[in-house]
Amino acid sequence: MADYIYTMEIRLTPDQLKGVNLVQDVARTAGITLYLTGGAIRDIISGFTIRDLDFTVQGNPLKLQKDFERAGAQLAGLDEDVRTLFLVLPGNVRAEIGMARTETYEKVGKPPAVAPASIQEDLRRRDFTVNAMALSLNEGSRGLLLDPFNGVADIEAKLLRILHNYSFVEDPSRLIRATRFAARFHWPLEERTQQRYDAAKESKYIDHISRASIGHEIAQLAHEDDPLNVIRALEREDWLKVLHPHWSSAKVDTNGLALLMKTRQQMVDLGYTVDPSAAVMHFLTARLSEKDISDLRRQIPRKDLIEAWRDIEDHSKELAKRLTGKEAATPSRTWNLLSSARPEMILFLAVTSRNQTVAQKIKNFLTKWRQVQQRIPLPEMTELLITPQLPEYPKIARDVFMLLLDGKLRSRTETLKFLKPFAPPPPPPPPPPRRGRGPKAAAGAPAPAVVAGKKGAAAKGKGKAAATAAPPAPVAAPALQSAAAKPKTQAKPESRAKPPRKAKPPKVAHTPAKHPPKPAAKRSAKKVAPKKAKVRKR
Repeated sequence: MADYIYTMEIRLTPDQLKGVNLVQDVARTAGITLYLTGGAIRDIISGFTIRDLDFTVQGNPLKLQKDFERAGAQLAGLDEDVRTLFLVLPGNVRAEIGMARTETYEKVGKPPAVAPASIQEDLRRRDFTVNAMALSLNEGSRGLLLDPFNGVADIEAKLLRILHNYSFVEDPSRLIRATRFAARFHWPLEERTQQRYDAAKESKYIDHISRASIGHEIAQLAHEDDPLNVIRALEREDWLKVLHPHWSSAKVDTNGLALLMKTRQQMVDLGYTVDPSAAVMHFLTARLSEKDISDLRRQIPRKDLIEAWRDIEDHSKELAKRLTGKEAATPSRTWNLLSSARPEMILFLAVTSRNQTVAQKIKNFLTKWRQVQQRIPLPEMTELLITPQLPEYPKIARDVFMLLLDGKLRSRTETLKFLKPFAPPPPPPPPPPRRGRGPKAAAGAPAPAVVAGKKGAAAKGKGKAAATAAPPAPVAAPALQSAAAKPKTQAKPESRAKPPRKAKPPKVAHTPAKHPPKPAAKRSAKKVAPKKAKVRKR
């Protein structure tokens, strides 16, 4: 069985994974069953970019609005008809939390009758098999994948397949969605699905599309990796006119859009998390009238996208003004200003600015100055032992970087002069080596019996006398040890007494326990004593 939790954790960005944990904690506290569903599961398994997170709960998510806001999420919109929350989670992660429901279509073109349902029933109402999957985030079943229509197989086969024959009839917006998915993934429609698609198009079921569905499809264009390709695919199928009658690929600023996506990828490679949706909509509608743009904005359900799209030009002009003022008079000040600015504003300004000074500063920020930053730590810092282990290292490295940007450290002498006050003191010298016997030599000293032999040799004894020194005595048995430990004043055992000449000695008189041998040290002492007496006479 595949480990989908592991796959989810390695495929989601760190911010998206934190968002999953946040939603999971809120749902667990409220006692609501939670699933990760729809496009998020499809993109996790297929390997495509995960644009947003789709959650489904068995209950009413509108009741959790305050809980999500207390946890750090921002409300971006809601749909009371289908009980769906649109959230922006910390890290600028877009999320949608909907109620598990059934949708009953009594008549074409009429909104469906919505009712709460189980997760299995919710999956049956969806559009394509690759979107009809759910991953459990609940205790006891966490990691269980629900795939009643074998969507994983269609992902492996790279096919788009509807769930039933009336899919396009019930919801005509699925015709636009099928075209958008085919253009994004470069996947064909399954044969039966293609037949139903052609029949629905010929019958003009698209005329019954709801206004809410149109707004949803417009918003999805803002998050495509190649929005121009999708726009052209929709135009070929005449679906772009459905979204707005005056919209066409001719109304798109293709050059600006291409440069935007290229710059966005450059910033992503540098580690930035950039949401280009507002800038994408700006270029997709660059040649539409203000009235047409207002009509498009009114249909989008997410308020955060509308506000970002409306204010992107004003915010970028404000940033451009600051870049030409005293706040960005030096490279170091410019770096600090752009580092604190929103990545979306830097992205949009890099593409749209006509001021050469502003454009050059942003270009240096993304290219030239990054190369200067990569030179740290400098060789002089390593030489002076200024390493990341020092508590002051981050501040020192930043100060060095700022001085390098401003050209104030141009030579090795200047660099060393600046760094020397921050260098740590040299380590103390190692202690001198100890003379004489070390601990190891003392531990390996010879046994007392050997020492005694050496003393005898030192007392002017000849080699023969030293040779007679007894070797170390073996460890005696307990009985022998007790006998050897007796004091010298103790009387000799009775077995030492001379027996009568005619009497035979008893057989048990010389047992080892009663007659222990004299210690070797005593015998050697008797031999050494006469020699000491001779020394006294001299």
